[in-house]
Amino acid sequence: MSRWTEVCRVEDLQADSGICARLADQQVALFFLPRLNAVFAIGNRDPFSQANVLSRGMVGDIGGEPMVASPMYKQHFSLRSGICFEDAAVRVPVFQARIEQGRVEVNSSAD
Repeated sequence: MSRWTEVCRVEDLQADSGICARLADQQVALFFLPRLNAVFAIGNRDPFSQANVLSRGMVGDIGGEPMVASPMYKQHFSLRSGICFEDAAVRVPVFQARIEQGRVEVNSSAD
C-alpha cells in the first residue's frame, strides 16, 4: 500500500544537493536535481561505514545515471535503484518521491 508523506517544500531544497529527513522511524536522504525536474529519496545510511551520511554526499552522474558519492569511503550509489556502482551486491533503500503543488512527498514504502 502506498503511503505518501509530505516532507518539505521544493524551495526548502538546494539544487544538486541533499538533505536528511525523518520518515516514520528512518532517515531518508532527499536530492533535488532541477535539470531532471526530479526529487530522489534513498536511505541515508551508508552500508559501508554504517553512518547516516548519504545526504551529505556529492551528487553527479555516472554514464547519465544520477548518483551520490558517499562522503565516507566514496562509494557511488544510484539515486534511481540504490545499487552501489562499485559493488552491485550492495544497495540502499529507494523511496518514490514526487513534487506535488510545490511540495515534496515521499512514499514511506521502500522499493
